[in-house]
Amino acid sequence: MKPAIRPAAFFGLKILVGLLIISPLFFALSYSFMSLSEISMIPPRIFPHNPALSNYHRVVTAFPVFRFLANSIITCAVIIVFQFITCGLGAYAFAFYEFRGKKIIFYAILSTFMIPGDAIIIANFLTISRIHLNNTYTGLVVPYISSAMGIFLMRQFFLTIPLDIHEAAVIDGCGDLRFLFSIVMPLSKPALAALGVYTFINVYNQYLWPLLVTNSDRMRTVQVGIGFLRTEETVNYGVVLAGAILVLIPAIVVFISGHEHLVKGMTEGAVKG
Repeated sequence: MKPAIRPAAFFGLKILVGLLIISPLFFALSYSFMSLSEISMIPPRIFPHNPALSNYHRVVTAFPVFRFLANSIITCAVIIVFQFITCGLGAYAFAFYEFRGKKIIFYAILSTFMIPGDAIIIANFLTISRIHLNNTYTGLVVPYISSAMGIFLMRQFFLTIPLDIHEAAVIDGCGDLRFLFSIVMPLSKPALAALGVYTFINVYNQYLWPLLVTNSDRMRTVQVGIGFLRTEETVNYGVVLAGAILVLIPAIVVFISGHEHLVKGMTEGAVKG
């Protein structure tokens, strides 16, 4: 293969792989505009013959989908704010302080990556139940107000900030909290954006934990609520796919708007140890 052809072939391969990856989303979007009879046709259609919004109308009118969306977005927003604070404070200590056992504690925090979430979910559920936080926003939020990933990400970025800035701030009488929130945090916008996008995607896609701690439509999150679109007697795939498309929109918007910050925040402090 000639050198000039290789980039074109590689580009074509990437286009093909990209089309294969997004094909399920394309078919879901197409089928969401079809009636059940049209979806059941053999051979199956790729494009709707008479596109209609009836499936979306049924999702919006028959199910409290916007309540589910609101619950998910509120939960994500609260968790993100708490993680900015808790992970920022933890990362600040590991980046700018020297104390006995610093590395051991940091490695112990990182070791929690090896613990599957399913291994501690029952313990978390029993704890939330004992303090009567079931079916509340607090119960949805509390287990995720901090994370090892967030501390690691923020710490790595904080290490890229010159220590001279910290020393100058200390000489000028700037306290730690003021230095953190007035200087370090504004300089760490890429890391904060990366943490925000990463946390939003993870929390928004949660299913098992919201299913355990909520028991009413008033508190259901969107991933749990979308399951109500499927009844025991029959499955209207057009309605289910219409609901899935509505649920997918916020995650796509957040990812598209923040993917550059996500990559930058993940790689900015990659060379620091």
